[in-house]
Amino acid sequence: MERDVTIQLLEQGQLSIPVVLLDYYDALGLDEKDTMLLLHVHRYVQQGQTFPTPEQLARKMTLTVKSCQEGLGRLVKRGVLRIEEKEDDQGILFESYSLRPLYEKIVAYVETEHVPKQQTTDEDAGELYRLFENEFGRPLSPIEGETLSMWLDQDQYTFALVRAALREAVISGKLNLRYIDRILFEWQKNGIKTPEEASAYSEKFRQNKGGKSASTAKSVQTYPNYNWLESD
Repeated sequence: MERDVTIQLLEQGQLSIPVVLLDYYDALGLDEKDTMLLLHVHRYVQQGQTFPTPEQLARKMTLTVKSCQEGLGRLVKRGVLRIEEKEDDQGILFESYSLRPLYEKIVAYVETEHVPKQQTTDEDAGELYRLFENEFGRPLSPIEGETLSMWLDQDQYTFALVRAALREAVISGKLNLRYIDRILFEWQKNGIKTPEEASAYSEKFRQNKGGKSASTAKSVQTYPNYNWLESD
């Protein structure tokens, strides 16, 4: 009898887990709970059930139904999970989860890792100091100067991207390095490499300010009022 049960379990098949997800989920800002939720969604999609409910996911996890629901909304908001509307052979519309945004972010991050590290010139660093001092209306402290140097030399942010982050802080009326550092981190996490991409990313959030709260499964894709320091 026990042998029959074991055989039945083996006959259920195997799940192919994307190794890149295990390698890079932390770099994308995902914790273990959200990553496990993604894996369970991936499991259902592979098995042909493309839109598992929070109740179904909760039965496979130690999370409550509410936690699964909130987790799905969080993953959609972060842009690693997408809800798509599809049509079957009979013309009936149905919803489906897609993990393609997750894979796109991983690919973008991997590509960034393999870009040759830039050499920041003294002229660029000096110009950046002047820009920050002009906007702050005062000389930078030694610690602030060291932070700018770390952005360029250690974090390998480009001069243009740091300048764009400074501009974003000016627009938001929050001129402090912690706020700017958070902006740069969010951009890096989302694979943003140019000021043009950064501008489009920021504008997307501004356009959605004041939007209504989610009330259906589809509306979970809307964006909240955005604050760089409060994003997770």
